[in-house]
Amino acid sequence: MIIRTPRRLHLGLIDPSATLGRRFGSLGVAIENGYELKIVEGERLEIRAEGEDAETIEKTVKRMNLRYNTGVNFLIEVRKAIPRHVGLGSTTQLTLATALGIARLRNLRVGIEELAEHLGRGRNSGAGIYAFKHGGFVVDGGVKKGIPPLIFREDFPEEWAFLLVIPELKPGFNEEEERPLMEEVVGRADAAMEISHRILLGLLPALKERDIRAFGENLSAIQRLVGMHFEAYQGGEFREDVRTLLEFLCEKTYGCGQSSWGPTVYGLIRRSEFQGISADLVDFMKDHGIGGTIELARANNGGAEFIGENVFLERLIKSVGG
Repeated sequence: MIIRTPRRLHLGLIDPSATLGRRFGSLGVAIENGYELKIVEGERLEIRAEGEDAETIEKTVKRMNLRYNTGVNFLIEVRKAIPRHVGLGSTTQLTLATALGIARLRNLRVGIEELAEHLGRGRNSGAGIYAFKHGGFVVDGGVKKGIPPLIFREDFPEEWAFLLVIPELKPGFNEEEERPLMEEVVGRADAAMEISHRILLGLLPALKERDIRAFGENLSAIQRLVGMHFEAYQGGEFREDVRTLLEFLCEKTYGCGQSSWGPTVYGLIRRSEFQGISADLVDFMKDHGIGGTIELARANNGGAEFIGENVFLERLIKSVGG
């Protein structure tokens, strides 16, 4: 079995202080080119992956067996990976891909939300879970008990995309570093109210109407407001070491921001504009001595994909059988 996941751009948390009884609340969008994972039956547990990916897979396999008695005899190979701790949701995507692959091999009927909760996903945000399950643009309703509920999901326009930059800078916080910060953070009620206002009467109507300028304007404003919740932990509304890049992106694109703890930053563009803006960005980064990768990040509107390893053979067998 082959599992292909999206990546997740995290577009912000609404209310860390739970002023209405629900903590956080998040918004995000699924983009292409996440993990590609191969899972097959094995004589023992064999993991072909590097570093933290291998650790995440082993932990997931053991927790699945402990909860669902699925066994541990699998060959699991990471064929394509999401970089770790750059703000693209690697841990959630790999954990859910491993868990769902095992569940399907064992004909286990269990929902993604149940698996996510058992495996410790969604404590602060459901954006990665729902990006995996549905793809597209998602908003969750905040943490109260268990996994935060999905309250909005919409296909992201095919003609829109993100100019994605992963600069060669220190990684964002890992989960162990993040946990105490997220437990103690006290957000600003005024910022939470304005974020909510902009989501409901700015971002979502613009998405429905395919108004890229209004969507980008509200996205940038939301990102700055979200940064007010976390400025004590990252030195300002955004990380200090990505501010120069964000200045460029905010000027040249429809909307800009920092995904999670970074260092990944992005600008909202039309797909047809990528070549021109990215060429200017290459020169800008060279002039400022900034290394890193630049890419056109297109939306994934389908979520994770599960396929047999030999799709052609499977289709041929089905057609002959039919």
